[in-house]
Amino acid sequence: MRTHQPTNSHHPTNSHHPRRPTTTSVTLLTTTAAALMTLATLTTTASAATPTTHMTHTTPTTPTATSAPRPCPESALKITASALAPQHPDVLRISANNRSATPCVIDRIPTVTFGDLDGAAQPDPPTESAPYRLAPGATAYATVRTVTGEHSPSTRTVGFITVAADPAHHGRRFDAAALGAPDGIRVWSPTTTWWRPTTG
Repeated sequence: MRTHQPTNSHHPTNSHHPRRPTTTSVTLLTTTAAALMTLATLTTTASAATPTTHMTHTTPTTPTATSAPRPCPESALKITASALAPQHPDVLRISANNRSATPCVIDRIPTVTFGDLDGAAQPDPPTESAPYRLAPGATAYATVRTVTGEHSPSTRTVGFITVAADPAHHGRRFDAAALGAPDGIRVWSPTTTWWRPTTG
């Protein structure tokens, strides 16, 4: 009586058992990969956000409240020139007044020209251009010598002078007659002091 079955004829349980670990491993790998991708995405997002946050934090710049005053608009200035004194016929006194409500700057060397002659009065003592601050309502003064040194045959006579507080300005014209010189203003190697806060 043959009741014994062949040992390896069929073992359905054994034939499918090895595949279960494979399925579990794939599931674990898939889950792990998804987690890593999520982590990578979060890391990338955080890294991308960091510069934006940093830039937002550093965007404010240094306040400009302490910066230098702006140049004085010519319209904000009142330019004057005094009449020549008989005892000093070659000396003019000029001034520049800031009529605005804010401080501003002019050039520390007045720009004084004579009629249609080329050039301008030279600074005495010699210096280079630099800002001169005028507070609201403040006045700067300077003294102009129209003739310096010995009189020369080359001395010229002009019918007007032009005074400006900055080389970029057109300046204000003063006729010789209005300055007390009906016969004209003599000019030879003219010089000017720097602007200063007093008339001394």
